[in-house]
Amino acid sequence: MRALQLALSLPLFSTYTGATNVLITNDDGWATAQIRQQFDVLNSTGYNVVLSAPALNQSGKSSLSTTPKPLTEPCEFDTCPTGSPAMGFNSSNPRLNYVNGYPVDAARYGIQTLAPAYYGGARPDFVVSGPNVGTNLGLVVLFSGTVGAACEAARSGIPAAAFSGASGSEVSYTTLYTDPDSTSSVAARIYSDLTATFVRTLTDAAAARPGALLPPGVIVNVNYAAIDNCPSAESFQWVFSRLVWNIFETDAETCGSDHLPTESSVVAAGCYASVSVISAQSKLDVNATLQQQVKDRLQGLPFTCLPS
Repeated sequence: MRALQLALSLPLFSTYTGATNVLITNDDGWATAQIRQQFDVLNSTGYNVVLSAPALNQSGKSSLSTTPKPLTEPCEFDTCPTGSPAMGFNSSNPRLNYVNGYPVDAARYGIQTLAPAYYGGARPDFVVSGPNVGTNLGLVVLFSGTVGAACEAARSGIPAAAFSGASGSEVSYTTLYTDPDSTSSVAARIYSDLTATFVRTLTDAAAARPGALLPPGVIVNVNYAAIDNCPSAESFQWVFSRLVWNIFETDAETCGSDHLPTESSVVAAGCYASVSVISAQSKLDVNATLQQQVKDRLQGLPFTCLPS
């Protein structure tokens, strides 16, 4: 599988200690092009990555949970046969794991079972949920399994972010090399590159100014615009945003205003990535103080202003 060589530097932890343990999950399933490309990108740059994602597409499951059961049908894209156990792994790479449950169950299994096995008894230092196939903008986050998995991590005390992109469709990871010029393959590479840049920036900030990687009880929700006119990760700019417009709320001051643009307005404006801070409990916008804390950590992206 093609892995992009990114200039990622230092890894991450809730309080930065030079740790490198990253759990990756999603709601689209363990064998999509998007999650496998993200796994490869982070792995190739020195992160200690374990993947734990649903055996089947479980989009829209929010924070629902169920008891994982043996497969009554094949895993997505026939990556495991009917009758396979409730949890399993890729025989050629046991760091690629499926859970026949919902996104929250996959994240929980990764945190509670896989991480201690691979990280010497430790928990993950950071959870990357996604990149999701399709955006998760505004109140759609209330139903998103990708966001639900990230919130599960944050509620367990582990810093997390959810990533989603407008372009591409749910295709097998094999598409990355059987059809590398397809929209889905190109989008998987661009969005994984951008996500790795986000992780690197957060890590660099923690290295320069030790402390909590993210405030407790929040996640960052990141959405990438369509790649139609954005041929590479370098085409994108980052905009600090909020889920929904609220004239009665005062946000962290950005671009001379104390009212942030909405995620939807950001991704509709062109080659932009929206960056919002939301509560892991309510999945709604947090207050200006928490926004500012996260914004300070991510200044190295750097942020830009939407054209007026």
